[in-house]
Amino acid sequence: MDKEAANLLKNCSGLHIHFVGIKGTGMAALVEILYARNAKITGSDVSERFYTDSILEKYQITALPFSEKNISEDVKLVIYSSAYNPDTNPDLKAALKCKIPMLLYSEALGAISSASNAYSVGVCGVHGKTTTTGLVGTLLKAVNLNAQVLAGSIISSFGDSCTMTAKAFDSEKKHYFVAETCEYQRHFLAFEPQKIILTSVESDHQDYYPTFTDIQAAFVDYICKLPPHGQVFYCADDSGASQTIEIVLKRRADIQAIPYGTNAKGDYKIVFGDCKNGFQFFTIDAIGECALCVPGDHMVRNAAASVALCLELLREDKKDSRLYLDTIRTALRSFTGGKRRSEIIGRAKTKMGKEVIFIDDYGHHPTAIKTTLSGYKNFYSNYKIIVDFMSHTYSRTLALFTEFAQSFQDADSVILNKIYASARENPKDANISGEDLALETKKYHKDVYYCPEFEEATLKGIELLNKNTNSDGYIFVTMGAGNNWKVGQEILKML
Repeated sequence: MDKEAANLLKNCSGLHIHFVGIKGTGMAALVEILYARNAKITGSDVSERFYTDSILEKYQITALPFSEKNISEDVKLVIYSSAYNPDTNPDLKAALKCKIPMLLYSEALGAISSASNAYSVGVCGVHGKTTTTGLVGTLLKAVNLNAQVLAGSIISSFGDSCTMTAKAFDSEKKHYFVAETCEYQRHFLAFEPQKIILTSVESDHQDYYPTFTDIQAAFVDYICKLPPHGQVFYCADDSGASQTIEIVLKRRADIQAIPYGTNAKGDYKIVFGDCKNGFQFFTIDAIGECALCVPGDHMVRNAAASVALCLELLREDKKDSRLYLDTIRTALRSFTGGKRRSEIIGRAKTKMGKEVIFIDDYGHHPTAIKTTLSGYKNFYSNYKIIVDFMSHTYSRTLALFTEFAQSFQDADSVILNKIYASARENPKDANISGEDLALETKKYHKDVYYCPEFEEATLKGIELLNKNTNSDGYIFVTMGAGNNWKVGQEILKML
């Protein structure tokens, strides 16, 4: 990390920062964080419109085309996405030529976290980190701590933004900085946490972590960055997280490992209740009965993690946490999720007069698919579930081939698209296809269709929705980290 660049970020008021790849979700969120700290911001990206354009427009920022001309004399720092290379991108080449300090996004996040007056918290895990970060921000906003929170997606309770900045936020005073931190290529090791939430650990990103041991070692190293007697809140219901904590404690016995979940002992033990009247009820020992209006047991576990952190930060702030329990319960009930996290994008009716609820979800790992669909089945108990899934990356699909095929058991019908290729993969080198996954899925599910292109998937979706059924209606969910959300949008438009 460039120390000069990192120091610039610690007091960035009035500093002109140029973002390369400004439309990335994390980059747009970082723009919001630094804008609130009075930085002057410009940025460049491709011309295609993304959902983050609406965030940038709130700050009168328009993404410029990539060009060396973007690097004017008053640019003092460049932050860039890992998707762009200083050897080929014209903005970055110009910055190098002008000897302007530069930071990767993950390094910039780390620099902010290490400021002397920042008390930083990293939210990590293979699944659930975005929603958990969103829940944390919702609670910290409700209890009005001096805090900023950065999530990896738009969160409705943040005002349709990726970040939450408290009304009375003052970066010059001691403040809490909570950020979603990513394990890919060990990016989270640039972050300097005082506390950590660990939601889950299992095999993923096989192009970088060939084995479970490889990815687990990265999480161990991250948690061991905690200061003496630092706290890590971990999901006791996730075997990978629990095993990871066991390894951590052998290396660092001083770390306080605080469990949450149904298998937890102590303040953050969960007991699940009923789903009724559009709410999922549960109890957390520390605060009693709570409710969420978003489905899924995994959402309840994420809520428990956010409650644990919120209560501990209130104590850190020398506040009596008992005075905030009603506020926390009310905030949990108000949480409606984030963009592409069980996001309801619309409702319509079929020719038969049946209701269709259209949901879009980012779930792209077998465990996430399984738990999300299970949540829908429980929450929408008398609805048929149709899922359109687009697998993300050849390496992940190949490594978790059988697990993917077995993950759709709670769906009534499954539509599978071609695999969404990552920019870091060459389709010509692929040893797996979407059709292969469809054939394997048919071994475990009775109603599977392979529709490689979105037009085919749309027609198949319409056909399935117009079948006669005794149910109350349908849930049509698009799942995956690719762009198959277009299928749900098109069917909704047609209906």
